[in-house]
Amino acid sequence: MTTKKTVKRQGFRTNESIVYPAHGVGRIVDVETQEVAGMKLELFVIDFDKDKMTLRVPVAKAGSVGMRKLADETTVAKALETVRGRARVKRTMWSRRAQEYEAKINSGDLIAISEVVRDLYRSEAQPEPSYSERQLYEAAIDRMAREVAAVEKTSETEAQRKVEKLIEASPKRKRAQEEEESREEAA
Repeated sequence: MTTKKTVKRQGFRTNESIVYPAHGVGRIVDVETQEVAGMKLELFVIDFDKDKMTLRVPVAKAGSVGMRKLADETTVAKALETVRGRARVKRTMWSRRAQEYEAKINSGDLIAISEVVRDLYRSEAQPEPSYSERQLYEAAIDRMAREVAAVEKTSETEAQRKVEKLIEASPKRKRAQEEEESREEAA
């Protein structure tokens, strides 16, 4: 077996985990050169194991498409703190909110994704979410868990459990739930 030497371009190197905004956490497996329309083009070959997908991104365009290194521990801590906050749900039509959530998820910004997780999380005691609400929540928690797992070097399942435990243990969320229950009893 031959081992490939690490190649570094634009601050990224092969075998490094990165975040691609529209797809989440992937790993640069190679930097290859292809000829396109008579011009040589250097491409990052990014593997997304979970999605069974390989993406080729021009090295020169990596920054402009929003590709970035994994979040640092400070950013992860801030994202985990964000999910503990009180859910902020705007009083706009669901279709508009859904578009905003989708944009946050595809931004690749861990803090924005954690806001979606916080806002769409439903505990067992709350009413069942709609199909589209559940789909957006699943996409957001999946993206967040993948990045937290990659940074903390744990499994995605452990990372997801950690995030959901933090949300459930949030004093702000518990207070809001108690207020809701007391309003229902009074009615």
